[in-house]
Amino acid sequence: MVKVGKWIARHRKLILLLGVLLAIPAVVGMGMTRVNYDLLSYLPEHLETVKGQDILVDEYGMGAFSMVVVEDMELKDVQKMEEKFSKVPHVKDVLWYDDAADLSFPVEMVPEEMRETFFRGDATMMLALFDNTTSSDEAMDAITQMREIADKRCFISGMTGVVTDIKNLCLQELPVYVVIAVLLCLLVLELTSASFLVPVLFLVSIGFAVLYNMGTNIFLGEISYVTQSLTAILQLGVTMDYSIFLLNSYEENKRRFPGEKERAMGHAIANTFKSVMASSVTTIAGFAALCFMTFALGRDLGIVMGKGVIMGVICCVTVLPALILTFDRGIEKTSHKLLIPSMDHLSGFITKHYKAWIVLFLLLLAPAIYGNSNTHIYYNIAQSLPASLPSNVANEKLSEDFDMANMHLILMDKDMDEVKKQKMLEEVGEVEGVKWTLCQNSLIGPSVPDSMIPQEIREMLKSEHCELAFVCSEYGSATDKVNAQIARIDTIVKSYDENIMVIGEAPLMKDLQDVTDVDLKMVNTVSVAAIFLIIMLTFKSISIPVILVAVIEFAIAVNMAIPYYQGISLPFVASIVIGTIQLGATVDYAILMTSRYQKERQRGRTKKEAIDIAHRVSMVSIVSSGFSFFAATFGVAIYSNVDMIGSICTLLARGALISMCVVILLLPAMFMIFDKVICKTSVGFAIEDKKYCIERM
Repeated sequence: MVKVGKWIARHRKLILLLGVLLAIPAVVGMGMTRVNYDLLSYLPEHLETVKGQDILVDEYGMGAFSMVVVEDMELKDVQKMEEKFSKVPHVKDVLWYDDAADLSFPVEMVPEEMRETFFRGDATMMLALFDNTTSSDEAMDAITQMREIADKRCFISGMTGVVTDIKNLCLQELPVYVVIAVLLCLLVLELTSASFLVPVLFLVSIGFAVLYNMGTNIFLGEISYVTQSLTAILQLGVTMDYSIFLLNSYEENKRRFPGEKERAMGHAIANTFKSVMASSVTTIAGFAALCFMTFALGRDLGIVMGKGVIMGVICCVTVLPALILTFDRGIEKTSHKLLIPSMDHLSGFITKHYKAWIVLFLLLLAPAIYGNSNTHIYYNIAQSLPASLPSNVANEKLSEDFDMANMHLILMDKDMDEVKKQKMLEEVGEVEGVKWTLCQNSLIGPSVPDSMIPQEIREMLKSEHCELAFVCSEYGSATDKVNAQIARIDTIVKSYDENIMVIGEAPLMKDLQDVTDVDLKMVNTVSVAAIFLIIMLTFKSISIPVILVAVIEFAIAVNMAIPYYQGISLPFVASIVIGTIQLGATVDYAILMTSRYQKERQRGRTKKEAIDIAHRVSMVSIVSSGFSFFAATFGVAIYSNVDMIGSICTLLARGALISMCVVILLLPAMFMIFDKVICKTSVGFAIEDKKYCIERM
């Protein structure tokens, strides 16, 4: 590897030229990668609700719908607006009162069931059906055009409106995320670096890695907005250590080989590659664990971030060395004394009072486990957005004016017996929280033959094989009440025909909750097992992986318990990914200290000497890494208006600091207590004796 390192050092100009040239297709690939803003589309395809959505598209040419509330408007003006909506590209149909009765017919004379469906006080409601799926570009464009047509008295609700708002908000905020993360990281690096230029070179190198990672996403076809929003800041946070390690190794080798900078860099590259490979494997394992989720968002985030870590390693041993050698004079000219004072005295204080940290750990353990187990999770995607956005305002109007929050769809055989169908819908209508049910018979009447039914209504509600019925619910999505309601409706309809499906936004979110609850346990188990195995093989020890994983898992429990004691609910995505990311990204802090502790024990140091040296030497690097990770995520957590992003960044920022503190305070105490156990359960841990540890005190 030294020969490869020397080749890179000699051909630094070629490396930089290739780096710049590769950035061109990366930018093109990034622009051609579609972003998916609908998290519900990542549900497993085998679910009945997902299959039902596919049937809607195949049978009706319809994949989504929106409920439109209009206040204080003359019926003739509402009709004109309906006609304008109908002409918007990709709006398949608009269902309103005039599809069932002439406007000249007094509303007061309309049957009560129909009147409650379309009117409430001075408000009326129509149903807009789209010819593509909820998160399709076509459906979102249609919502955007409908909002341009509508005036301030018109409110367009539905999941497509929510997805459109997420898209608009993310496009507006994403560039700011990157700027904030870069500026805060730069501040931390300037405080911990001995040169003003070095942090800039670090960020340029990582910037290339981020660009390559985002550009190669074109092979995935599309990525989620969560992945797009987090990739740059996470990659910045978890791969910064590699750059710091390379520079430190380069400075050490310059002292070994005075005046031979290329040779020094060649050795630095070789040393860095070996060390970084070992470190990066645990981080990649954390992200890879997400790929075991049945909810495909995990695979999306896991693949992209795992790929990002690999890109970070490659750029660290190619682009960064070329930059450092090219700007070596500038680095020397901008050198300065470290702005952070020595931490030797603090390190000595921490290792001396190790018993106090064990007591603190024992005091916090029970509250951390309890809080972590009881933190409230929410699954309503709209809840992650500001209440002032058009979709949430419309949903609130729908609730205020019509006392409804959801519309379920019942998908049944079109040849179902009319009497059974009527009886089934009557039973559904009696379920708690159901406002009304609407089908073809509700609009036209059961006695009217199919031949006399207007073609527009027939095509809207009946296809070649299926018939649709709408069920109005007063319960909001992702609540216990609506989940119980859906389960009851599903039981009723399947008692008439087991092939009938209950689909829609709320049923999808119910499945989302069921799926992700299982995924959470699976991902945590896989990530812990994978990282345990990696640490065990790295240190050839049984006890060390137990200690290191336990220390970081304690930090994760403390992090996840804080929202419980704050009375804050977390979005479901945050609760799933935080455990694997915090474990994979911050266990490196513990590995760094453990590696030095092992080295000193192998050199014949006593337990206390080895722990003191390991702690003092690694503490600065751990603090630098922890604060860099914190800086990359904290600003985004404060700024983001998308709670799905903000909550993840809040947990990551806080988790970086908690893991940093736990490793610095608790890990040396664990070494003090379990040193003999470590020596006896590890291969070659102490050089004096391979079987047991001889204390020289």
